[in-house]
Amino acid sequence: MPQMVKIVNGPVDVSGLLSAVSDPRAGGTALFVGTTRNFSVDGEREYPVSYLVYEAYEPMALKVMNDIAGAARSRWGLIGVAAVHRTGRVEIGEASVAIAVSAAHRAEAFEACRFIIDAVKRDAPIWKKEVLPESERWVGL
Repeated sequence: MPQMVKIVNGPVDVSGLLSAVSDPRAGGTALFVGTTRNFSVDGEREYPVSYLVYEAYEPMALKVMNDIAGAARSRWGLIGVAAVHRTGRVEIGEASVAIAVSAAHRAEAFEACRFIIDAVKRDAPIWKKEVLPESERWVGL
């Protein structure tokens, strides 16, 4: 089953990700959906967030995400893997990233899904701007 990795400028199709990794050989399917929350924390200070804006260096981000998906596929013997990250404005409650994996067993699916989201957040050239009621700030730069 081929892996699916995308960057989209619009809503993340979570059901499409699940369909992409669905397979009768899979005993476990894990899904992670990262959504925009209405607050952020900087040290001990919590402050309100109005919405997020994501930007990406798309050619490199896709390469990095494909490499991460391939590494997870090899390490955990995944049957299917799909990862989508959104760019542009993302409102409170909307998905900004989603990862779906299928494997013969649930443990491998859980572990691989966590590995993929952690590696994408750490390694992919995708940047997040938090827009606050009266200011904005880039996060993780």
